[in-house]
Amino acid sequence: MAWIENWFPNVAAYWDKFIESCLATLQMFLIGGVISLLIGFFFGVVLVITRPGGIRENLPVYRAFNFFINIFRSVPFIILLIFLIPFTRLIMGTAIGVRGAIVPLCFGCVPFFTRQVETALSTVDPGKVEAARAMGSGTAGIVLRVYLHEAVPNLIRVITITAISLIGLTTMAGAVGAGGIGSFAINYGQNLHHQDIVNVCVILLLVIVSIMQTAGNTLAAKTTNRALFRKGGNKK
Repeated sequence: MAWIENWFPNVAAYWDKFIESCLATLQMFLIGGVISLLIGFFFGVVLVITRPGGIRENLPVYRAFNFFINIFRSVPFIILLIFLIPFTRLIMGTAIGVRGAIVPLCFGCVPFFTRQVETALSTVDPGKVEAARAMGSGTAGIVLRVYLHEAVPNLIRVITITAISLIGLTTMAGAVGAGGIGSFAINYGQNLHHQDIVNVCVILLLVIVSIMQTAGNTLAAKTTNRALFRKGGNKK
């Protein structure tokens, strides 16, 4: 703590608040991330299989999901936060704090992740899909053993991109009372003119994003190499 007091005296003075803010950001990221991951995967798969020419083509369903995604993707997140306040209060009982941030975080993250999943799954070779259908695989089998299996490297990349984006959303949520690092930087840094607090928050976010990006790139590269190795082995 001695070096923190020397280099960042105001952070040391509000150390308990700083730790509390970091934990709040972690909560928002984990809860919002898990929910967005599950819903986004489901929506992305539905868009791919029900699109024109999909394995379960269904234009009414595709257009309904596509319309929903387009609507919420077009609204800036800070506006979405304010717009969803009544709905958030109805669902969560409050529109502030970590609980109040979960709903808008999901509405902001799910459309983005859905499009990313849709794009990743669309890169799967149609020939493999047709081969699986010819062998009698059902919709679930094709989704699990072809789409998701073949798109693993791309899915890791889009999950990484979405996770980094979600960190940014949690920071913005702090501007309207959600808590977290963003709120700490604004309330104790900017408003009180403590530049060292702002600097620490920026450095912390840079470190988090860098770790996420490095981990995502490493996993994507490993899965890509394994896929290439399998293809080489099959050719032999």
